[in-house]
Amino acid sequence: MHLLNPALIDAPAVLAWYDRHARDLPWRVSPADRVRGIKPDPYRIWLSEVMLQQTTVAAVKNYFLRFTSLWPTVLDLAAAPLDSVLKEWAGLGYYARARNLHACAQAVVQTHGGIFPDSAAGLQTLPGIGAYTSAAIAAICFDEPVAVLDGNLDRVLARYYALDVPVRDAKDELRAALQASVPARAGDFAQAMMDLGATICAPRTTICMLCPIQGGCIATKTADPTRYPVKPIKAERPVRKGHAYVMLDAQGDVYLQSRPTKGLLGGMTEVPGSVWTQDLPAPDYPAAGDWRHHGQIVHVFTHFRLELEVWSATVPPESFEAGWWAEPSALKGEALPTLFRKVLAVAGLD
Repeated sequence: MHLLNPALIDAPAVLAWYDRHARDLPWRVSPADRVRGIKPDPYRIWLSEVMLQQTTVAAVKNYFLRFTSLWPTVLDLAAAPLDSVLKEWAGLGYYARARNLHACAQAVVQTHGGIFPDSAAGLQTLPGIGAYTSAAIAAICFDEPVAVLDGNLDRVLARYYALDVPVRDAKDELRAALQASVPARAGDFAQAMMDLGATICAPRTTICMLCPIQGGCIATKTADPTRYPVKPIKAERPVRKGHAYVMLDAQGDVYLQSRPTKGLLGGMTEVPGSVWTQDLPAPDYPAAGDWRHHGQIVHVFTHFRLELEVWSATVPPESFEAGWWAEPSALKGEALPTLFRKVLAVAGLD
């Protein structure tokens, strides 16, 4: 055991702080509005939580506002074409989330009549909703007394208990310790703890004198609270290499195609390319043309670093039937992930 007699978190102090300092977020119902009887919309909370996975609040806000403008309810999202959802998601990364988002919306409509289940257990039966997201929705929307443990909370609790091992080695203990502290206002408590991690107990800085749980925090009594959480030893990220081929027709339109629905960047839009391998293969151009080398782009995925050599040429359009030709001015509306926007940018497009 890494947490010996873990102390409870002072939930009343946390909630009092949250009532004064809660962040204003487009998907959030403020503490004052909660008192007036306004309840969080499970659709908006679910959408925000899916978007926030591996992504920052600053990056998500505009995407969230655009999604909820286009699709104000889960019924609207379920009825939207998947391709439209992928196009609006482009740039947020981790594209399986967009496909799961669409599948989940359809399941809520088809199986639950457009109403989200009101428990963490029920929510986990939906596509793409795991333990964390189900807990967040259940707590925030329905005040289910369940621990909501995200990356911010990992950091806050690792400091609070001066955890001497990486968080991943004590996740169950941290969740149990947090669960013991969950009050009746479970949703506000979950959001308050997230706000603490985002503002007071940030990754590289701490403002301990303003923290409502400073009294019980062990790390604040050390010389450097930011030494927690203990970082795990990272394995070296492997490198893959390949080529990307930007094909243009005589009018300057760009040839695009869809990636396979399963796998990395599934269903998103791309330009043709080679396989990605450990050693750079020789160029194998998809059509005859005066191919020009534009240089290399680098894109880092979670599990590997990708280095692509970028080529372009004008080719006869009748040679290709699987994809489509897009005018340069229309590229912003395509479901191009960041990787292929980098490719097009290096080739002088996008």
